[in-house]
Amino acid sequence: MSEQPSTRPRHAPPVGPRELSGRTVLMSGGSRGIGHAIAVALAAQGANLVLLAKTDAPHATLPGTVHSAVADVEAAGGRGLAVVGDLRSDEDVDRAVAAAVETFGGVDVVVNNASAIDLSPTESLSMKRWDLMHDINVRGTFRLSQAAMPHLRASARAAAADGAEAGSSWRPQILTLSPPLTGAEGRLEPEWFGRHLGYTMAKYGMSMTTLGLSRELADDGVLVNSLWPATLIDTAAVRAMPGGEELIRSARRPQIVADAARAVLTGAVGEACGEFLIDEQVLESSGVADLRGYAVEEGRELIPDAFLPAALDA
Repeated sequence: MSEQPSTRPRHAPPVGPRELSGRTVLMSGGSRGIGHAIAVALAAQGANLVLLAKTDAPHATLPGTVHSAVADVEAAGGRGLAVVGDLRSDEDVDRAVAAAVETFGGVDVVVNNASAIDLSPTESLSMKRWDLMHDINVRGTFRLSQAAMPHLRASARAAAADGAEAGSSWRPQILTLSPPLTGAEGRLEPEWFGRHLGYTMAKYGMSMTTLGLSRELADDGVLVNSLWPATLIDTAAVRAMPGGEELIRSARRPQIVADAARAVLTGAVGEACGEFLIDEQVLESSGVADLRGYAVEEGRELIPDAFLPAALDA
């Protein structure tokens, strides 16, 4: 039996030049899992977190609500605002953006975290589940980013003015949790479409939004990137899969994605734009040499996450 894994990485990632203190982050989801870990990590930098999520009351089997997440954000040192709503509703998205502006004065960062997953092959995938994945993953990412764009541009203009006086290098950003569009040979990998076509289309739709908005907003001073885990992450979705409780023993904790997101948003890895970043590469480039503390069960061989070349050989 391996030793009980440590609860913290051996080397905390350094804070970059773009401080998050007082910045407002609008996130889809965040009640639990990776989104929750990111929210708490950014709150520890003094950020304001506006969480748009449906989980108003405790779920029968899943931990956390949007309200408990906001409590965790505030315990970590940030300010939080819960917006109970559905990412698939234009009205709810607009309400979340308006609440961020009214409460905190604007939107400086968008984190497209919410995502639905169904790995069923084509014949087994109901159109209801297909619609759910595309409504949340693709439409939700597009719509939340779209609604926040005027405020991100305003943040960029303010940052440019402030930076000229104070030497600040702050840049507003959109960060989406979605995979690289191309594989090792620089092309779409047919294997992922063959394994789970509906899910692949939905996740790649999120990544296409990153690619498009990175060009569309480049001249406005807004950075747009995607972030994806190198290995399986211990989430409720993975635990719910057949054999999930065994799978997570070879996974990493959500904290690795959270620390990587914090490194990206604070500028610890430079001013990337239009990039598809991998969590462990982000942390290694920002000075974190030892990632073993992120493992659910230290010493076990880790399972590569989907959409990466290593996963094709797993």
